[in-house]
Formats: sequence, structure tokens, C-alpha cells
Amino acid sequence: MSYDVVVAGGGPVGLMLACELAVGGVSVVVIERLTEIDQTVKAGSLNTPSVEALHRRGLLPALRAAEEENLAAFMRGNAPKGRPQGGPKFAGHFAGIVLRGDLLDPTDPDLGGNGPGDNVKLVGQQQLEWILAERAAELGIEVRKGVELTGFEADEDGVTVTTTEGTVRGGWLVGCDGGRSLVRKLAGFDFPGTDPEITAHQAMAAMEGTEELRLGWNATPTGVYAYGPMPGRILTVEFGGVPKDRDAPVTTEELQDSIRRVTGAPVVVTGIKTATRFTDNARQASTYRKGRVLLAGDAAHVHSPFGGQGLNLGLGDAMNLGWKLAATVRGDAPQDLLDTYTAERHPIGAWVLEWTRAQIAVMRPDCHARALRAVVTNLAETVAGTTYLVKQLSGVWQRYDIPGDHPLLGRSAPDLELADGSRLADHMHTGRALLLDPSGELAASAYGYRDRVEVVGSAIVERPQLAGLLVRPDGFVAWAADEGHPSPVPLGAALSTWFGAPAVTGAGGSAEAETRAVGTAS
Repeated sequence: MSYDVVVAGGGPVGLMLACELAVGGVSVVVIERLTEIDQTVKAGSLNTPSVEALHRRGLLPALRAAEEENLAAFMRGNAPKGRPQGGPKFAGHFAGIVLRGDLLDPTDPDLGGNGPGDNVKLVGQQQLEWILAERAAELGIEVRKGVELTGFEADEDGVTVTTTEGTVRGGWLVGCDGGRSLVRKLAGFDFPGTDPEITAHQAMAAMEGTEELRLGWNATPTGVYAYGPMPGRILTVEFGGVPKDRDAPVTTEELQDSIRRVTGAPVVVTGIKTATRFTDNARQASTYRKGRVLLAGDAAHVHSPFGGQGLNLGLGDAMNLGWKLAATVRGDAPQDLLDTYTAERHPIGAWVLEWTRAQIAVMRPDCHARALRAVVTNLAETVAGTTYLVKQLSGVWQRYDIPGDHPLLGRSAPDLELADGSRLADHMHTGRALLLDPSGELAASAYGYRDRVEVVGSAIVERPQLAGLLVRPDGFVAWAADEGHPSPVPLGAALSTWFGAPAVTGAGGSAEAETRAVGTAS
């Protein structure tokens, strides 16, 4: 069978990408080697750009329901015995140094004011995968579970993919198949980076003798560990090498020995619900595209999970790539649009690798690193330090390099309230771009793009000074202007840069001609 795009990997990144391609009007098949969602302990929260992206596709109610489920489970008493009541709100951590919510600067404009999704964060990776699987089913996307990619041959017109259930032909192949990506290896992507120096274990386990364990993150003479917040959840970080066999199941003896070495407590592990081991291997593909083969998520970059950046980084890849690849398949993309995928996402991936490497340096048990840890801890106990670190964790700093001087350019668009009672995200469920045109004076310039750009003429309540805002399908601002301060980049240039030539509207006439006629008449 033939599809426009074959996605290898049906985790959250692969499913998110498939959904974006489907709303973009292209056919897609997802190949996933697992038959069920992996229940191993993984990411437990979403950052601001991820929540905004999912909100723009109408998934905020599902995220809220998932978070409420998590909070209800916690309130039912599923916390370790002796958990302190009250206290400062947990706002994240850097290298196991806890960040206190009461130290955040309440006047910082980046920490709130972005709409209904502001307070939604505690959604687990498995929950998100289930939500996206439901979304894919609603869109009619074919997801082949229990099917493994074994090879592929790429040519000028497409890619022939070999699987354990036969061959599939696609115009494009995207590897979303994890840190050990077979797609990346077979395609020959460079994957430079730094070698690991830790072995970490993370598990949900039945344990005895835990009275000496301290809740939360703790540094010890031999490493770092985290205990809780759910009963049986334990994470240990040891320095001194990598595991001999990454693929072998984690045994009770292995987990118990690691807990005892790091914590010094005589813990006895009596059973394991889920367990995994990981390292701080940090690598990134030098490009995310080779011909008709692309990479997204862990296939494009690997790093330690500290700070919860991996899932969110991959979701950002999927959102950025989805609409660009769909436009390329449809044939209405500018010639170099797909090249902007690597150009925009690679710097953010590189930042995440540096962020995680810095945390490893602060976690080391040697005297020099512990001196550094004391300095960072002191900084984290200040309003400025906590606010900086939380903003970095939240992803609100992310920005693409888009020409112009408006402060919103290249940033994720705020969920603006409009005078008609709707919000910006309400107009982006279909995956099209959005042009806010409160004065009605911009619509003529976008006339030939009505198949790709929705024009909304309602006034903007929260930012009345905005004269216009062009938002790409991934939610990032491509053009903006304020009243009395026109953009140095014409709207028409921004439209053609991101969405190609305007559509032909009739025999012998183009949308460009009609736009000029409308402008002259007005």
C-alpha cells in the first residue's frame, strides 16, 4: 500500500506528528513495534509550549481530565508515609535542587497570562499517548501495532519500507523510533555528542526499610536519589560508568544494590512493578533531514531525562515538522520550507542537551562539583534564580528566528481573548494558519491563501494595540504589527515566505491580481 508519509514509531511524538499530517490533508500510516503502551516510569509533566500546542488542537479538556485523575490519586493517600503537609509548592528541579513555587516572581509576564492552559502540567507520558491515540483514531489514521520496521530503500520519488508484515510505500519516511532509532542508523545520519558517565535507575517498587529515606531529591556522598512523591517511586543516580547490558531486565537485586549504595539505607526491594535504567548519553543528529527521510523526537536527539525536557522537545519537533511536511506533500509549500525544520528545531535541541549536561556536572559527588552545587542551590533560593530556572524549564523562552522587530515574532502565540467571545486557540483546531485582522484591512492581502489561512476579523480584547497577527499552523507568530507601528516586513511577504504562492482562483486570473483589484477598489 502507498501513503504520503510513513511514520516509524507510535509513541507520543509519532502520534502527534501523524495527527498533524492528517489535519494537513495527507495520508499517513504509523508503524509501532509494541502492541500496548509501555508502562515504564517516564515523563510526568508537560511544558508550556506542549500544552499550548495540544490546546490549539482541541485537546485541553482531555489534558485537564488526565491531570485531575493524577491529583485525585495523590489525594487518596497514595503518598509515602510521613509526607509533610503544606509547605512551598514544588515548581520543578534543576539537578535535583528543588525549586520553590513561592519564590517565583509574580510580576514576570512570561509566567502566566497565556490563557486557559496556564495551570495544566501534570499529565503523564502514558496518559498523553492514550489521548493522542484516541485523536489519531478520530482522524482515521492507520496505526499498525506489533509491526516493526526492518529496513527501507529511499529514491527520488519516495521510500519503500520493509516491515515484519511486508512492505509499505511512502512518499516520505519519518523516524520517531526512539534513541536507538533504526531509521537514523540505516539512513546514515551523523549523531555526534558526549559519552555517558552515569547509570541511573528509576522504578516503582515494593520496598521495606525505607524509614531512613528522605522524601524528594537528595544528594549523598555517592550520588543523588529521589524518593516519592508516589509510594514506591525511587530514582538513583550513580557515577562511575555505564551498565554492561542496557537491554537486560532490571532485577530486584540490581535495584536494591543501587538504592543501598546511593542512600546508605538498608532498603529491601521485595518486588518491582516497573523499572528502567538510563544514562546521560547526549547526542544530536547534525541535520534532521536526509532527502526523503526525516527524524523527530529521541531519534534526532538523546540526553538524560533530568528536568523533563525529552517528551516536550519531541512534541515540539512534531508540531514544527507536521504542517511543513504536509504542505510539501500537497505541493503548496515554498521551495525551502522543509529546510526550516532543522534550522528552527536544531538550536532548541542543542540547548536541551546543554541543559542536561549542566545538571550532570552539578550532580557529581566530587568536592569541586559539590562546591558548585552549593552555589547553584544558593542561587535557586532567590526569587531571580528560581524564576530564571523555572522559565527555562517551562519552555517559554523558545523562539524562532523570524525577520521583524515585533516582540511576539517567532514566539508561541498567546491564547488571546477576542471580542466575539472566542480565543485564538479556538480557531486553530483544523491545523490551518490564522490571521487576526481586527480592522478588516488585512483580509485582501490574504485572499489567495484562504485554503491555508483562516482570517478572523474580531477585535483583540487583551492586546488592543495589535493591528494584526499571523500565526503559523504550529502556533508560532510569523508576522505582527501594532497600531501606528507597521511591520518592516509586508504581510504579503510573510504569507509567501511560509505558505508559498497564493492559489489560482479562476481561469486566466490569479489571487494576486484579485488582491490588487480589491486594494485598488478600497
